[in-house]
Amino acid sequence: MPVQEADVAGLVGEQLTLSAFNQLSGSLGGYSFVKVVVDRQTKTIHFLNNARYAFHAYYIGVEILGVSQEDMQARIDEYNQGFYHDPDRRFFLGILSMHIRGEKRIFSLETVEVDTMSVEMIRFFHGFVRDHLDPALPLLFKPANHLQEQAVAAIPADELPRILAHELFSSAQFVALNPGKARGRLRAFRTEDEYRKNTLEWYDIVVMHRVPDDIPRLAGIINAEHTTPLSHTNVLATGWSIPNAIQIGAFDLIDRENLDGQWVEYEVSAAGANVGLRLIDEPEDIGKRPAWYAQRISLEEPEAYDVPIVNLAQIRYNDSHRYGTKAANLGELHHVLATETPRRLLGFFQVPRPPRDNLMPYLAKLLDVPEHADLVAAAQQLIAKRVRVPRGIALPFSLQQRFLEGSPKIQQQIGKLKMALELNAKEIEPLCVELQRMIRQTRVPDRILSELDTALISHLAGVRNFVVRSSSNAEDLAGFSAAGIYESYNHVSTAEKIVQSVKEVWASLVSARSVRLRQQAGISLDDCFMGVVIQEQVEADFGGVLVTTNPMNRNDFRNVYVNVSPKVTDVVDGSKLPMQFLYSTVEGGGRTVSLGDAKEDLSEAGHAQLQRLAIVGRLLQSHFSPDYTFDSPVDIEWLATDEILYVLQLRPYSI
Repeated sequence: MPVQEADVAGLVGEQLTLSAFNQLSGSLGGYSFVKVVVDRQTKTIHFLNNARYAFHAYYIGVEILGVSQEDMQARIDEYNQGFYHDPDRRFFLGILSMHIRGEKRIFSLETVEVDTMSVEMIRFFHGFVRDHLDPALPLLFKPANHLQEQAVAAIPADELPRILAHELFSSAQFVALNPGKARGRLRAFRTEDEYRKNTLEWYDIVVMHRVPDDIPRLAGIINAEHTTPLSHTNVLATGWSIPNAIQIGAFDLIDRENLDGQWVEYEVSAAGANVGLRLIDEPEDIGKRPAWYAQRISLEEPEAYDVPIVNLAQIRYNDSHRYGTKAANLGELHHVLATETPRRLLGFFQVPRPPRDNLMPYLAKLLDVPEHADLVAAAQQLIAKRVRVPRGIALPFSLQQRFLEGSPKIQQQIGKLKMALELNAKEIEPLCVELQRMIRQTRVPDRILSELDTALISHLAGVRNFVVRSSSNAEDLAGFSAAGIYESYNHVSTAEKIVQSVKEVWASLVSARSVRLRQQAGISLDDCFMGVVIQEQVEADFGGVLVTTNPMNRNDFRNVYVNVSPKVTDVVDGSKLPMQFLYSTVEGGGRTVSLGDAKEDLSEAGHAQLQRLAIVGRLLQSHFSPDYTFDSPVDIEWLATDEILYVLQLRPYSI
């Protein structure tokens, strides 16, 4: 029978028409989907009403087995073992999604990520669902993880038509990078040159093929080409809580509706199929400051006098007021590696996360130890064996202060900039440019040079190439990530280049962009200081960025998102599209979201290392958690060989 009521449990034993699909379906990531259950015992198919049943298990319990949701929940692990792993299971569970590719609509069928269906089970499942769909619409099997990709590769494509996750993502017309709603003036720039020639205001909504990393604070972003949610631009957008999306064909829409330069209401919804743009009248309150001006960012009072240069391993998380957040986090990482029983590592897994009431057995399996084993010791052993933090030294705020205070000309220029900021004068940018020039060209006093040279000899003798990183107190804060606004330098070799790179990092604290962004956040120049991290540069096979959440589905507690590139700088600066993966930190297993600009996927050894990275990331999320929910995700910059993971940076990730 056709679906007629919004609260029906589902469509049972009937062919699924497009009309029924639309009434039963939910939406996520721009795709409409319907959950599917095949009952092999009764040879019956069930298409579930997403509005009524969020989980396959609850539908099976209530509608087929006569078990209440409460009783099902109490024994969920037992039931899931039967649903997903029993070789003689009664039920096959999956997701049926609709996609538009060019002018055609297709269906994709996938199992739940943790399902261990054999090849023959997959053949049967696909065929049974195929027989209950409109024959005019193709049905392609979509492997749910890398193991399934390997399994179906052995089946001829004419016997099992298939499509891979990254093929769908690369052709997706819409991706919700950061849900939200805003009012603003739409500004469409087809080239970067157009963008550079225009002045942007806080109320602008910018549309570009790929929005560059040096954007000022805006009301919204639309990328007209695929990008990664972990680029600096998109991390900033998340931290600013502004709507951000990928919309292929955005310029066609804007031209068709004549929206460029118009005032619009812009909405991004994870349940939507495209961006929402609606013409509105120019707001009467546009001359007023935006609401976020009232949300001032507070900084811990810094200690900027008589602090020594130290080995990173000597400092801890609570030393950020002396050395900056980046250095303090790296010091804390050294502590984690040196501690035999860092008990906070298990925090995330000790919290019930419905429908999983107990994640500890899953952690034991991920760590490849028995459930009754000492999981703290097992987690520490994984980190001790696989994880390294490059050696380095931390230059304190006081070193920068001594350098700045040693030059009367620099002090005079800082005074001019402070006055201009108080008056919100137009001269702020040229004052910043001149101040940066002075910092770069002023000679570093001999005493500071001697201290730096001594520290490098004491702690990093023998290193051929260095990385010089910024470490400010005005970054990695709640509501102010500062991703990409301060400078860092790779491949620094000589003493002269190290000193020059340190000055470049100091100068980045007063770049026009960083000054403006901090001013908008209510962070005074008087309160801002810059430390520097100098580390050995390690060689690795590949690198990237990991965030311990799924940026495109914030309710997904299982998966972490990983970007991979042969050059880690390509991942964060947005110049090249990286490979993108999701890895489960509960049941294990990964899937390729996008190959980016790569020609082929990683090797099996590479995927195994990314799975370890995912587990390590979740353990470190727990250790660095600011509270006892252990829910706050972290952003980790990393490099890897097939055996070793190098953690280069760790900071909070805004959600």
